[in-house]
Amino acid sequence: MDILLIVFAGLAILAGLAGSVLPFLPGPPLAWAGLLLLHFSSYEEFTSSFLVWTAAVTIIITALDYLLPIWTAKRSGGTRYGQRGALIGMIIGLFVGGPIGIIVGPLVGAFIGELIHDSFDFAKAKKAAWNSFLGFLLSTGLQLGWCLVILFWYVRALIY
Repeated sequence: MDILLIVFAGLAILAGLAGSVLPFLPGPPLAWAGLLLLHFSSYEEFTSSFLVWTAAVTIIITALDYLLPIWTAKRSGGTRYGQRGALIGMIIGLFVGGPIGIIVGPLVGAFIGELIHDSFDFAKAKKAAWNSFLGFLLSTGLQLGWCLVILFWYVRALIY
C-alpha cells in the first residue's frame, strides 16, 4: 500500500508542477494533495499543524493566481477585455506555441483585448497588457516555487 501511496503522491506533485504553468490544472492544490498522500504512507508523518499551514499557503497562492493578473492590469487602467484577452491568449498560446506560447500568449491576448475595448488608446493597451503579463509571471512564479518546495519535502521524505 505504501508504494501505491508514494507513486500517487509523486504523480500528484508532478501534475502540480505542470499545473503551475498550464492554465487548466490547479498546480498547488494537486501538489498539496500529493503531500497529503505522502502523509498517509509510512515514509513521512507530517504534523497536523504542518498540514494546515501548508494547506493555507496553498489556498493563498491559488487565490493569488487569479487575483494578481487582475490586480496588476487594473492598476494600470486595464479592463475586463484585457483580462479575458490574457486568458484566451494563454490558452491559444499553449496550443500554438507550447511553452513560449504560454508566456507570450497572455501578453498578446491582453493587448488585443484592450485594443478591442478602446482601439484609439494604443499606449494604455500596451501598459495594461504589460502589467497583466507581469501579474501572470508573478503568479506563475509563486505557484512553481511552492510546488518545488512541496517536491523538496517529498524527496526529503523518501531519502531520509
